[in-house]
Amino acid sequence: MPQNINQPSNQIRLTNVSLVRLKKGKKRFEIACYKNKVLEYRSGVETDLDNVLQVPSVFLSVSKGQTAPTQDLAKAFGPKTTVNDIIMEILKKGEMQVGEKERHAQLERVHNEVIDIVAGKLVNPRSKRVYTTGMIEKALDQLSSQGGAAHKPDEGKGSGTATPTDGEAGKEKAKEMPTWTGVVTTKSAKTQALDAMKALIAWQPIPVSRARMRLRVTCPTNILKQAAKVSTKKEAQNETEDGESEKSSGTVKDRILGYVEQVEVQDTVGQEWEVVGFVEPGAFRLLGEFVGLETKGRGRVEVLDMAVTHEGD
Repeated sequence: MPQNINQPSNQIRLTNVSLVRLKKGKKRFEIACYKNKVLEYRSGVETDLDNVLQVPSVFLSVSKGQTAPTQDLAKAFGPKTTVNDIIMEILKKGEMQVGEKERHAQLERVHNEVIDIVAGKLVNPRSKRVYTTGMIEKALDQLSSQGGAAHKPDEGKGSGTATPTDGEAGKEKAKEMPTWTGVVTTKSAKTQALDAMKALIAWQPIPVSRARMRLRVTCPTNILKQAAKVSTKKEAQNETEDGESEKSSGTVKDRILGYVEQVEVQDTVGQEWEVVGFVEPGAFRLLGEFVGLETKGRGRVEVLDMAVTHEGD
């Protein structure tokens, strides 16, 4: 007698599978999909259900091969709802179940993407050079290991005369600062990268700042010498609280140059003035608003480089 028991040759084995589950009408329904195809379908990249589904059926349990009875489907989704419509509803609204290996691979992929984005957007504020991905990863690990925050280098240094009230105020301020607790798979890499950058800039486990943007600003020459007005909500608020703000005075040209941290080139061609320079990312929106309102749409702000960095040690 042979020792090994051969399985039937017509048995369908579901491999490389991701389950999508939806609970409805006190029943849990499942469909068997190919890995990575569910997210592509939900984002609109994949539209062919044949490329998403391993089997075009609705199950009560995929692992047991137990398909959902027609009566259960009709009771939960309605008697006139087709199987195809039911599958599409489960795909759109259901919860995706993935294996441990796939979950780990997905987390690692998002983690690497977050680190790459952050490393490309932050620089050393003195040298303006980028950090390696390893240094960024180590800094973020330091934040996450300390509950999302890190002690700043100069924290705890001073005269030693701080009162309990000062300590409480410091704790309250720390609570309001952005934190970082690590990468998750439920948020996009871009969103998490922005959160990571905010935490790194706030806590400074290593000296970091946002890489500057390189912009081109064009404006009609007949507007340059006109007196500038307060045109952004933030500037209007500052003027209300502090009196006349520094940037709310001067000509339109003075105001534009006030946003530019470093001018690369400045020229006049015909009836149009142009300046190319470096701007802090936080000032980009305000500059765009100012130019748009002051020139009534005749001026332009163009992004030449989203993040200007210097490669090297």
